[in-house]
Parts: sequence; C-alpha cells; structure tokens
Amino acid sequence: MPVIESEEHKALREAVAAFATNHPHTPGTDNTEFWKNAAKLGYIGVNLPEAYGGGGGGITELSLVLEEMGAAGNPLLMMIVSPAICGTVISRFGTDAQKREWLPALADGSRLMAFGITEPDAGSNSHRITTTARRDGTDWLLTGRKVFVSGVDIADATLIVGRTEDARTGRLKPCLFIVPRDAEGFQRRPIDMELNAVEKQFELVLDDVRLPADALVGDEDAGLLQLFAGLNPERVMTAAFAIGMGRHALARAVEYARERTVWNAPIGSHQAIAHPLAQAHIDLELARLMMQKAAHLYDAGDDTGAGEAANMAKYAAGEACVKAVDQAVHTLGGNGLTREYGLASLITAARVSRIAPVSREMILNYVSHQTLGLPKSY
Repeated sequence: MPVIESEEHKALREAVAAFATNHPHTPGTDNTEFWKNAAKLGYIGVNLPEAYGGGGGGITELSLVLEEMGAAGNPLLMMIVSPAICGTVISRFGTDAQKREWLPALADGSRLMAFGITEPDAGSNSHRITTTARRDGTDWLLTGRKVFVSGVDIADATLIVGRTEDARTGRLKPCLFIVPRDAEGFQRRPIDMELNAVEKQFELVLDDVRLPADALVGDEDAGLLQLFAGLNPERVMTAAFAIGMGRHALARAVEYARERTVWNAPIGSHQAIAHPLAQAHIDLELARLMMQKAAHLYDAGDDTGAGEAANMAKYAAGEACVKAVDQAVHTLGGNGLTREYGLASLITAARVSRIAPVSREMILNYVSHQTLGLPKSY
C-alpha cells in the first residue's frame, strides 16, 4: 500500500481544492449548482466505472475529493450516499439493467440515490432490522420504518436495507432494494434537526410498498456481503468528511492566531495557543493515513481488511475533527461563536462524525472483539 500520494492524486487534490475554494458557499444554503459543476468536472462520479460514464477510480479518489471540498468549506454530504454507497453497491452487484439505468446518472450527478438502513429500534444493527420484504407472486412487498435518511426529498430513489426470509433456515437475512421516490406506500416525514445543513433528514414509512422483482440488488443470498460493500465506503467517506471539516476549522484558527495581536505579539506565538493547534494538525494527519489505508484496501478488493481499517479511520477522524473544531473555536474566543467566522455551526456538525453512521462505542466494540479477540460485550 502506498504511503505517499502519487503525482496524479496530488494533482487531483490541488484541482479540487482550487475548484471548491472558488465556489464560496454559506452553510445551510442550496448547493445544487456546486454539485452540478463538480459533476461536470468528473468529481462526483470519479469512483464509478468508465464504461458507465465514471472516472474509473475508486474510493481512494472519491474520499480525496470530498476531503478537499470539506477543507475548502464546501462539503457535499450526498457524496457519501449517492456515488459512494449506492453507486458502489450497484456497480459491484447490480444487474446489467440496473447499472445501465443508474450508474451513468449517478456519475454525472443528474440523479441522486439515498440510503436507508437506520431504524428507530435497531440503529444500524443489520441483525435487528425489522423492515421486511416478502414475495407476492413475482413482486416484493416491503414494509417497515427508517430514520435519519439523508436527502430523500432530492433523491430519485432510496436504496433500502430490508430483510427476507431464508427458505432453507427460516431466518431473516439482509437484502437491498431500490425504491423509487414516487412508489405507492412510500412516505417520508422530515425530522426537525438542529444541524444547519442543506441535506435534510427524514423518517420513512414503507407500507406494503410493491416492487418488481428487478428492484432487488444483487443476490438474495449474499445480503451481508453486499451490505458491507456499501458500509465500508460509507465509513471511509465519513472520515473524509470529518477530516475536511477539521482541516477547514484548523485553517481558520491558524490564520486568526497569526494575525490577532495581544500585548504586541501574535497570539499564535504563545505555546498555549500554538501547541493545541499543532496537536489538532497531527491528529488530523494520522486520521488521514488510516483513511487512505482503508480506501486502498477496499479498492484492492480486501473487504475484510478494509472493514477493520474503515472503522478505525472513521473513529480517528471523528475524534480529530471534534478536537480541531473545539480548539479552533477556543482560539478565536468570542469571535469563534460569531456568524462572521463561520465556526460555531461546526460544533454541532463535528459531533455527527462521532455518532454517524456508527457510534464510536460500536467501533470500539468491533475492534475489541474482531481485532483483539476479546469476548463480545453484546
């Protein structure tokens, strides 16, 4: 695995940074034009196959794009969902017809797909999901509830994680279904969030949503494999989102610490200011290395190795982001809470990287059990 970025990746990083910096964006306002312009330059679909209009890269390139957008203050949350989760699952496991219908549109940004896994009583635990799919002739009937589903109102369809009964064992197993936004019985309700984000959160109710046989993505008997083909990129991309946010906050704090003068000296010359900022930078760089490792493992086809690294990357990035944002606000003092400097809104946003799409405690459970071999605690 390379530990130094290639010249191509460095050039991509510089190009995305220049593009995102030249498109100033106010948090919470419409970013449709930014999405369209990013898509025209090939950034949205950089991970999708060239045969379907994508860039032919992988999660390595897509995470780089999202990180630089975040560092410029212009992150696109739906990049985690539409090209990374849904695009990856369809490109790996979709039928030829599903690939033809969805991948070109996901790559050029003209269509969006949301992703629904979290449930009120199950969280993201795929073994406790109660949304079920049962056969009715050649069709499927999907029933259940989902919460905290991003961007359903702007998505053309939602990739829903449900469970079907195994004919041999009678046990329920996870499966993935493409549900069009106008499907009968598919209802959405916005969740009132404190977050100041363009992408809204929704609760979904699926009341015997009838789907054709070809709405099923992949093999009915390979649900977990297909599910984690989307969840590992989600963790990597969440890490990229968090690292970009942390870098953005840190850059604002460093600029302020250089210019703000008290008692005839820049406040950045004092170790009480400089050292915490240096520590924040170190933590972000370390998180980026783990994110890059996870992305490279995933792109190399090592799903098991990528699963461990992606969880670690998400954990490290979430912690680094929260600390960087907190220190940035603290460095600016009262100014850190003003709308002018744009850091106060990141306090809430940064905490999301600790919570979603999987909490840091569940990652610690995963590492203690799967990596260290300790007894399972749940």
